[in-house]
Amino acid sequence: MSGGLYSMERNDFDQTLDLTRIKPYGDTMNDGKTQISFTLPVPCNDEAIEAAKLLMKKMGFENPQVVFYKELTPGFTFFNCYGSCAYTVDFTTIHVPKVDSTVWDMDETDTFIREHIGRKIVVVGASTGTDAHTVGIDAIMNMKGYAGHYGIERYEMFEALNMGSQVPNEEFIAKAIEMKADALLVSQTVTQKDVHIQNLTELVEMLEAEGLRSKVILICGGPRISHELAKELGYDAGFSMNSYANHVASYIAQELNKRLNG
Repeated sequence: MSGGLYSMERNDFDQTLDLTRIKPYGDTMNDGKTQISFTLPVPCNDEAIEAAKLLMKKMGFENPQVVFYKELTPGFTFFNCYGSCAYTVDFTTIHVPKVDSTVWDMDETDTFIREHIGRKIVVVGASTGTDAHTVGIDAIMNMKGYAGHYGIERYEMFEALNMGSQVPNEEFIAKAIEMKADALLVSQTVTQKDVHIQNLTELVEMLEAEGLRSKVILICGGPRISHELAKELGYDAGFSMNSYANHVASYIAQELNKRLNG
């Protein structure tokens, strides 16, 4: 009896997938269930909990619930909350600009370079400006790579230099000139107040002032980077999360072949 009742209740759930009106999926289709966390600059008390719920309602969440809260330091409270999103988006109208290249593995890229370019491609990479994090540039360039994807240093047909972190744009450009680089890779991992935008823009302006911008393939990457943003800032390509060395190496090989051989 109870099993039959459970079955009837399950059949009452919305099972319709409408890509023109999608919302978060939690337990069942279209339930909108979402987890969200944030900090409020208020004391840790009952009023803080109510403030968090009211804020979630203004964000468009129905039935907001605070499932965890903790004082971070006097006057600041952290919250983990759940709620049901009331809004939907039309997935069918979304278009995200992407890097236009075929992704190859290391051997395929090396073979292509050997057959179509005939020499090693010179690449210089760094985390420039104030960014002290090398996790991004290391994942792309270091020989061991990341998550099973070998870095560009391991490719036979690349000559790669990883300059590390907090590299001033001036030093980055000087090394590129010294090595006659074909491609420059810039990683921006952790930034505040959009300083990465300022730093990336400055690099483009300096390359243009030196008459070098059109002579190199300029690439940036990081969790806050998209291909669309990169293009807006004057870069040839941008790689964000879930990008690996083979994505970048394949693009460089194909783009350089276009420039050299039309």
